[in-house]
Amino acid sequence: MKTLGFAMCGSFCTLDKAMKQLSALKEKYSLLPVMSQNVYETDTRFGKAEDFIAQAENLTGRQVLHTIVQAEPIGPKGLVDAMVVCPCTGNTLSKIALGITDTPVTMAVKSSLRVGLPVVICLASNDSLAASGQNAARLMNTKNVYFVPLGQDDPVKKPFSLVADFSRLEETVAAALEGRQLQPVLL
Repeated sequence: MKTLGFAMCGSFCTLDKAMKQLSALKEKYSLLPVMSQNVYETDTRFGKAEDFIAQAENLTGRQVLHTIVQAEPIGPKGLVDAMVVCPCTGNTLSKIALGITDTPVTMAVKSSLRVGLPVVICLASNDSLAASGQNAARLMNTKNVYFVPLGQDDPVKKPFSLVADFSRLEETVAAALEGRQLQPVLL
């Protein structure tokens, strides 16, 4: 059975969707959960950090990695076959594109990419068509980075927002493990 890293960022309003995908993926993959410090420590109106941690640990049967030091060996020690970032914020997307490694999630991605593992981005960002747009485009042209198909979630109220179709995560992971990118943009 292949192992996926499953890294979660602070798109708090989509964490429930991410947890549903984590649950679905456990049927086909062994899973290694990783959380940004924001997810690991922050309670919001969308849920308590301790509840998300407990849910991830119960689904995967493993402790959540939540420090840079814990995430660093993922690639070099061959702990995963691919890394998933779900949800991936615009902030994290931009850091990945620019090689900034200052969170457990960015380290997990760097650690994976440096040994040539696929990284699957499940984007959820309110500024994807603005400030972080150039970084999304950069990553769409980066070897071993794959995007879950995405589109605007609310063009009227959030004209710069893009969100992945979370229901297509499993399909995207399977394609990425074969070196294929699904059409990343939903029309």
